[in-house]
Amino acid sequence: MRGLTFSLLLVFACTASTPPRTSQNSTATSPSQAASSYAGKLPLEKIKLPEGFRIGVFAEGIKNARSLCLSPNGTLFVGSRDAGNVYALRDTDGDNVADKTYTLATGLNMPVGVAFRNGSLYVAEISRIIRFDNIENNLASPPAPVVVYDKYPTDEHHGWKYIAFGPDGKLYVPVGAPCNICEPEKPIYASITRIDVDHPAEPEIVQHGIRNTVGFTWHPVTKELWFTDNGRDWLGDDLPSCELNHAVKDGMNFGYPYCHQGDVPDPKFGDKHPCSDFTPPAQKLGPHVAPLGLEFYTGKMFPAEYQNQLFIAEHGSWNRTKKSGYNISRVKLDEKGNCIEYEPFATGWLEADESVWGRPVDVEYLPDGSMLVSDDYADVIYRIYYDGKR
Repeated sequence: MRGLTFSLLLVFACTASTPPRTSQNSTATSPSQAASSYAGKLPLEKIKLPEGFRIGVFAEGIKNARSLCLSPNGTLFVGSRDAGNVYALRDTDGDNVADKTYTLATGLNMPVGVAFRNGSLYVAEISRIIRFDNIENNLASPPAPVVVYDKYPTDEHHGWKYIAFGPDGKLYVPVGAPCNICEPEKPIYASITRIDVDHPAEPEIVQHGIRNTVGFTWHPVTKELWFTDNGRDWLGDDLPSCELNHAVKDGMNFGYPYCHQGDVPDPKFGDKHPCSDFTPPAQKLGPHVAPLGLEFYTGKMFPAEYQNQLFIAEHGSWNRTKKSGYNISRVKLDEKGNCIEYEPFATGWLEADESVWGRPVDVEYLPDGSMLVSDDYADVIYRIYYDGKR
């Protein structure tokens, strides 16, 4: 479902305002919809979901679980950041709980991004892309990785990478800004690039003006690129908003470091280029919510109203006086690609007293249509499913 076709020439800007960071659905459940089979220590009963949805645990003890990638054969690959590990999980008995966990690699340099293609697992470290061939036949004793490309910048600041293959068959790799706010010296910074993994060469810069995206996907119908971007810090609690962006063609510029959230000039660099020079976000997501992974829903389990709608994992603020984020949000799109509503879908990791017990990172879908959510704070992968029951 991740592909890139640039047939439309319009950018659809959303007019919906940022919602409150608590559930605003009249159909939201009470905190009692946790899967009854879970017997662990996590307070799943605190998670609030729309009516008919439940949450359980697919896997626990997955240290620093970050990006997710499911193979056609059902192997869930999981990256990490600070842990330096890459994992593979299998549910061999079909009970929607992983019963086999493999650590494929350790000691890597922030191996956040994982992508699967033609039997091989691709992993993104800060400055290189590596590949584990024939991996599913060697989960217990993985082969030594092959280096695909190793000349990405070495900066740790925003250096960790989410990766995914587009339907053009190329691997998309972001390069964050090496700072909070600056004019990077090299054009590869603050960008999304792509490489042909079959004939590796210098990365092609696809999109510009992106401070730090750690999640992107493609619309299942239009095949256009959608991605999150984390707004700059130290403009106060309420500025700027993090962004959901929509690219309808190659070569667009989304404003960093000159303009934030489409309408806020940067106090240091904003006089160099007006905001009108850049593409505004498709949706403002709220200040400091730290949006990461996102996916369109194409499964058959959720009600029809969720089809081709977008779910975003919001990791949560780290420096805001009153915390924001820490949830899964839903962006509703109309048939023309306009964002018509932005609302919380799963909340409860951030408690009323501002304590936090979980931080969503990425979303992925199982073949039955249920949703997996990684959490690098609780070291867990949740499963959210719909059974239509109160």
